[in-house]
Amino acid sequence: MRVRRNWLTLATVDDDLRAAVAAGGRLACVSAAQHRGWWIPPAVAEDERVHVAVAPHSAVPQGHLRVHWSRPIVRPDSFALLESVEDTLQHVADCLPREQALILWESACHREKLSRDYLLNVDWRSPDARNLAEDADALADSGLETLFVSRVRRRGVRVRQQIVIGGHPVDTLIGERLIAQIDGFEFHSSAADRGRDVAHDAELAARGYTILRFTYAQLIYDWPAVDRAIGRALAAGLHRAR
Repeated sequence: MRVRRNWLTLATVDDDLRAAVAAGGRLACVSAAQHRGWWIPPAVAEDERVHVAVAPHSAVPQGHLRVHWSRPIVRPDSFALLESVEDTLQHVADCLPREQALILWESACHREKLSRDYLLNVDWRSPDARNLAEDADALADSGLETLFVSRVRRRGVRVRQQIVIGGHPVDTLIGERLIAQIDGFEFHSSAADRGRDVAHDAELAARGYTILRFTYAQLIYDWPAVDRAIGRALAAGLHRAR
């Protein structure tokens, strides 16, 4: 079954590239991000249109497309079928709501090894892209972590990422004593993974930390329950040093 899913993904990518060529442009924005292996939020992936970048004043191409008329930040090779990383980030910033755009930007930082200093030096074409360049970094291990951190920070509380405590990094440290771990399937699905998590949690508890764990399903499909759990922990002062 895993092989079949991989084959379908490759077939979809090939179809997207063909659609971009047929439109007289290059694969862009979310479609280019997917092609590069960046993490795509489910709500974004539900839109099945192919994103294509074409030159300004080009004719409207036919097909199930989301067309971006723009001049590239990075001049592409004549035969390139995929726009640059920088142009993908620019189109994502202009195309998606901020939270979703930040998830893709931080996934790009992690996967493409982009530093914050580099992002700040790019000549971005919009205020949205410039603001994302100031906020995005490569600390998040996953898009789930970016989503969680961006939402918790709205409460005005300090959130740090990948802080080493008890010999291992924790996903997020809220305030001084509240730890939230994000249990994505990839690194938390086996018995060995769960045993490691339990052992680390015990070490953290012995050091006086409170640990909350959230799954992919909770973060994506039941955020209100996650938000309530965080709110109650903050109200109880579990984030404060004792």
